[in-house]
Amino acid sequence: MIAGLPDNIDDIKGFLARDEAEALYRSAAEALARGPVLEIGSYCGKSTIYLGLAAREHDGTVYALDHHRGSEEHQPGEMFHDPDLYDATNDGIDSFSEFRRNLRRAGVEDRVVPIVAGSTEAARDWRTPLGMVFIDGGHSLEAALEDYRCWASHIVRGGILAIHDVYPDAHAGGQAPWAVFQMARSSGLFEEIERVSSLGLLRRL
Repeated sequence: MIAGLPDNIDDIKGFLARDEAEALYRSAAEALARGPVLEIGSYCGKSTIYLGLAAREHDGTVYALDHHRGSEEHQPGEMFHDPDLYDATNDGIDSFSEFRRNLRRAGVEDRVVPIVAGSTEAARDWRTPLGMVFIDGGHSLEAALEDYRCWASHIVRGGILAIHDVYPDAHAGGQAPWAVFQMARSSGLFEEIERVSSLGLLRRL
């Protein structure tokens, strides 16, 4: 049982299964001893809440990186488009208000630092070593590779790289996160810890 987990956590928009979320929480709880956690792709904050609760318990910090304009699959006409998140004023997706509201209700705002930017822009001058990086941003091969290349080098030895939507079987899901997971595993920089449903966990060597 995770202390402070909101009763409505399963109602918050997002694609993280409960077993994946609990594994993410456990990984963050371990990794925060080595440094802060960076999440790439916060969407409406479901995964961020699990990370924020770990940070609250272990007196740590979570950086939540997302431009909040939605990934490719969230755009109008695409499979995972949610009209509730469509901002007609700006003619596009805007998940930031929903994200902040969910964090406030969960009581983790004081542990989460939102970064509203793209991965490349945020990484340009980044200097803080990280205990964990969680990649769950854009699922095109280009976006997933960019997230990995921008952030993997910032993970300290013994730290954790978590990648969501890792599907070895192409019929089960998109292949970009799986390709990045394989790249990290074969790089000599990471070793696989475990896979929980579609969440892949690796340790920095």
